[in-house]
Amino acid sequence: MPRNAPVKKALTQLDHRIEAAVGHSIDRLWQHRDRDLLDEPHTHLVDAHRSLVQAETNVTFYRSQLNSLSSGEYPVDGSLFERIDRTLGLLEDAARTRDQRQAQAITALEPVEAAARDKAPRDVPDLPAPDIAALLAITQGAKLHQNLLTQQLYVVTASGTRIPYSQLQRLEEDRLVVRDTSHPVTAGQPVTLTDTGRAALIAPRSPKAPGAVPVPRPGTWPAVTPARR
Repeated sequence: MPRNAPVKKALTQLDHRIEAAVGHSIDRLWQHRDRDLLDEPHTHLVDAHRSLVQAETNVTFYRSQLNSLSSGEYPVDGSLFERIDRTLGLLEDAARTRDQRQAQAITALEPVEAAARDKAPRDVPDLPAPDIAALLAITQGAKLHQNLLTQQLYVVTASGTRIPYSQLQRLEEDRLVVRDTSHPVTAGQPVTLTDTGRAALIAPRSPKAPGAVPVPRPGTWPAVTPARR
């Protein structure tokens, strides 16, 4: 199954275990997979879970088809018996495949659960929303440029977002991003996320107190405008 194929996220018996191990929802985990933000164990887990979801969807489909055949809508004759028999066979095959893929998903989940139990909380910063937005933009591709006339430095992402140099410096100080200095800045120095930067994006967010106004860090982009009274 292609990684980005549209698959309805049917419920599986492992959903709660997976969410407990990774610290956030299945939907968010799939999104991180599509953005290539996961390490190898988590990537393997998502791929195995997607295969399990597809198999569970097939089981649901054939079970619904069997319920329809036995609903009384169709005349009871030899043709109906043949259809029921054929659907039962397909349901058995689908359930067998589902069980196999569930076992594969459990195999992929166990090392993630073990790491969650044994590993201390990751030392990643609790970033403000503008920095999260900047990191997400950088994941699409980004370069540091210098204006030849003004000598101003700024980061341009593939989506067209511009990130001030001061913010880039802070992200570098926090070891969230790194730039390839082997390229001249006039031609554009590629900027990429570090492992810490990826971890900061997928880490669970700390809940904020209701009504609390975040204090912007110096140089944060965009600047927070005070609410008018």
